[in-house]
Amino acid sequence: MRTRVTDLLGIRYPIIQGGMQWVGRAELASAVSNAGGLGILTGLTQPGPDALAAEIERCRSMTDKPFGVNLTFLPTTSPPPYEAFIDAIIASGVTILETAGNNPKSFIEKVKSAGITVIHKCTTVRHALSAERAGVDIISIDGFECAGHPGEDDVGGLVLFAAAARRVKVPLIASGGVADGRGMAAALALGCEGVNMGTRFVATKEAPVHPTIKQALVDANEAQTNLIFRSFRNTGRVLKNAISDQVVAMENRPGGCEFADVQPLVAGQRGRKALEAGAVDDGLIWASQVVGLIDDIPSCAELIERMVNDCRTALEGGLRAFR
Repeated sequence: MRTRVTDLLGIRYPIIQGGMQWVGRAELASAVSNAGGLGILTGLTQPGPDALAAEIERCRSMTDKPFGVNLTFLPTTSPPPYEAFIDAIIASGVTILETAGNNPKSFIEKVKSAGITVIHKCTTVRHALSAERAGVDIISIDGFECAGHPGEDDVGGLVLFAAAARRVKVPLIASGGVADGRGMAAALALGCEGVNMGTRFVATKEAPVHPTIKQALVDANEAQTNLIFRSFRNTGRVLKNAISDQVVAMENRPGGCEFADVQPLVAGQRGRKALEAGAVDDGLIWASQVVGLIDDIPSCAELIERMVNDCRTALEGGLRAFR
């Protein structure tokens, strides 16, 4: 299944596993890459650049296929040592970098001069065009259905993917709202040349999270996510659970709340412990609306092969094939 995305990334299928805090580790990234997609290690899951370099080597020992690293540029007064993380990525010989958050313009020249292909995740067409001007190679365009931070414009993928494809010249990857071959076929029909999946890959055998978390994704339906941080103009989509319900209630109370009020509930380490212990209601579980399309917990290889076959069937046979 060849597109400009597969050619640029050196992969068999245009299916990318998105960067996910605490989840994007060598076990999952190598499994996705071995199955013909592109696995992604999440840089900031590691406590520092040296640990990231070690994780890259661990992943390399588990696959001889291409894989990338995600680095999210967060708006914070105490940013991580991004320059050192970039240096570790370059020194480790990684050839693919997925960026998200703030515009990576200040790092583009450095990483591209090292021969690294840059994928940047955007939530609007205007941001995609800005990233394209900055020199990124591929745009991952994030619809409102996605997990994580979908932006503040609230545009779903069906419109956003097509709108971006009308104006962006570099290859587009559809992100958010895709969990199966039919969704992949739709993304390709709308003008994208690949798909990015996060939540769907959490519900796989190789994902390094507790089985209870995976089963919670299987059991949930498409209405069982919450939008948090709306009042802070930093919207995030997470699984509906006791913690996210409490955050929404605090934001919606008369007079609202300060971020400091919810911070103990949403702390990253609390979410990490919930993922590892299987305590579904004890921390934030980042998840997209595609939970309504997840019915099983396959291996990454089983999932990708099924997706590709179903995508081909949909593209060749149209809707008749699924009646």
